[in-house]
Amino acid sequence: MSEPSIFFTEVNEKQGVFHRRTFLMGGLAGIGLAALGGQLAHLQLVEAQRYQKLSASNQFNYRLVPPPRGLIVDRTGVVLATNRPNFRLLVAREEDNDPATILKSLANFVPLDDARQARLIRDIDRAPKRVPVSVMEDMTWEQFSAINVRAPELPGVTADMGEVRVYPHGGAFAHVIGYVAKVNREDMTPTGPNAEPIMLHPGFRIGRQGVEKAFDLDLRGRPGAQKVEVDAKGHEVRQDSGGDIAAVPGKQIQLSLDADIQTRALEVFGEESGAAVMMDCRTGDVLCLVSAPSFDANSFVRGLSGAEYRALSDYERKPLFNKALTATYPPGSTFKTMVALAALEAGVDPAQTCYCGGAWPYGGRIWHCDKSHGTVDMHQAIVTSCDIFFYQTALKIGPDLIAATARKFGLGETFDIGISGQKPGLIPDRAYKRRAFKKDPAWHPGETPSMGIGQGYVNVNALQLCVMVARLANAEKALRPRLVRSIGGVLQPAGDAAGDLPVNREHLQFVRNAMAAVTSEGTAAATAQLGLGDVKMAGKTGTAQAHTYREGERTSKSLAWDRKDHAWFVAFAPYDDPRYALSVLVEHGGFGAAAAAPRAREIMRVALLKDPEIRARIEKPTPMPDIPDVVTDGAAPPDPTPAPPGTPT
Repeated sequence: MSEPSIFFTEVNEKQGVFHRRTFLMGGLAGIGLAALGGQLAHLQLVEAQRYQKLSASNQFNYRLVPPPRGLIVDRTGVVLATNRPNFRLLVAREEDNDPATILKSLANFVPLDDARQARLIRDIDRAPKRVPVSVMEDMTWEQFSAINVRAPELPGVTADMGEVRVYPHGGAFAHVIGYVAKVNREDMTPTGPNAEPIMLHPGFRIGRQGVEKAFDLDLRGRPGAQKVEVDAKGHEVRQDSGGDIAAVPGKQIQLSLDADIQTRALEVFGEESGAAVMMDCRTGDVLCLVSAPSFDANSFVRGLSGAEYRALSDYERKPLFNKALTATYPPGSTFKTMVALAALEAGVDPAQTCYCGGAWPYGGRIWHCDKSHGTVDMHQAIVTSCDIFFYQTALKIGPDLIAATARKFGLGETFDIGISGQKPGLIPDRAYKRRAFKKDPAWHPGETPSMGIGQGYVNVNALQLCVMVARLANAEKALRPRLVRSIGGVLQPAGDAAGDLPVNREHLQFVRNAMAAVTSEGTAAATAQLGLGDVKMAGKTGTAQAHTYREGERTSKSLAWDRKDHAWFVAFAPYDDPRYALSVLVEHGGFGAAAAAPRAREIMRVALLKDPEIRARIEKPTPMPDIPDVVTDGAAPPDPTPAPPGTPT
């Protein structure tokens, strides 16, 4: 039997195939392991920080923190608007809470009547999910602690400390500064600063009027964030202060107003209605801008009830209305300064006289004056405020020249003082008549006498009259008022950066001399004396007719308040070195000399007494009389030491 043959070539071939496959599989496995190791290394070394952040986001959130609103201060740094801490109660809509049930529970600890609960439920339902809604501000410590202790039982409820806007001077600056309030749906915009998420935060407020509204973006600042740990449902577990991002406070706004002058101005009005504006007639800075009566801006921050708001809006003396800027009135006899200047510029001789017998027939009617002044020239007509002189003077020069002169002094103009609401009023001329009265475009001669005494179509506001008298006092520059002195420390353009006043200096001095005589011997002599030594005030009274009266009605003692004339007084002081210009309106106050001049005197005294140079002038020491040395016949001078008690003399 033959043995099998062994073929070594086949064995070697099979072993070679096996080895090749082994090496191939090993190589592929090695490549796979290398790729896996590389990916692990990339995740551990390169992407570790990113995934750590992603992991942390599962347990930490950032909660927006409103920035402290910027301060508003007066020219000396007195705070006019600031912020203070307050305990507040917030409720947010979540999946596992019922707002109605929660509010009923909260009503056991804070005052929440049924009507307020119903309003809050609507607000919570309208708010985005987990965006808190303010339920109550200014909680007491007892209320705050009682709710915090029960926080685990009240899902979506937060009691924390926030900030609230506060106005330390109450109503003195309300019309200038305005107030802040909660954001409404109408305030939100798709883009721009009012589209930011911070707008929905319950602690965020937006400016509503005055400086708060005009400079809202500057006052807002930049929001911060508070790092908080949350559970799987997004409920806050604890705070991580190490991750907080600090908010940046808003910019500070410095106004040119003076807190002392402003506060005194509101005081002197008492229950009366009106306005007062004061300017530095060297720089144009507005030192006082008061509208009376006023309102407490703090009540608007807290939120007014319907009844409270109606009480303010329905009151006949209109505390919500800014009478210094928005209201316009006939200027009355204060406008005679402009008529006199226009006449002088037209070449009218101020020595020309006019006879005033108390009445003057013209154009088929009788034009009246308050008394019979006799024969007066221009100086005497300003001092005694003679209407008949200015009726006739206005007819001599016509409305166009009067209007052109008045506009040089700021009447009929609005000024960029930073806040809105100004009304330009009206300084009429023939062109105005053509524009406004299409059916009767001609200016009739009978319309000119009324313009000569600041009546008829003429209407101005208190700011314009203050600018007028400030330019009269300055006599060189067409000053413009400045209300905002600096924003975030950056000074704003001054009011004296203006063009020259295109009026003859001698004519200006003539009118100023007459205004000085008004307070020393004229219509305001009894009510406009400052009582500050040789520091004197120059001014002009005005009584502006508010209605057309029946025979004898205007002087009736039983005349209703809203039927009485408006009282004006404009002034500058000191007369020999003008520094401060002032206009005062007492709405339906009667005569300017009786109602407006005394109030102007008190306001002007505050400004003058606060001025170090003027105060030094007032308080200069009384010179001691010369006492000659008494020496007789070489005898020693008398001993100045007093004799002891009981010594005979």
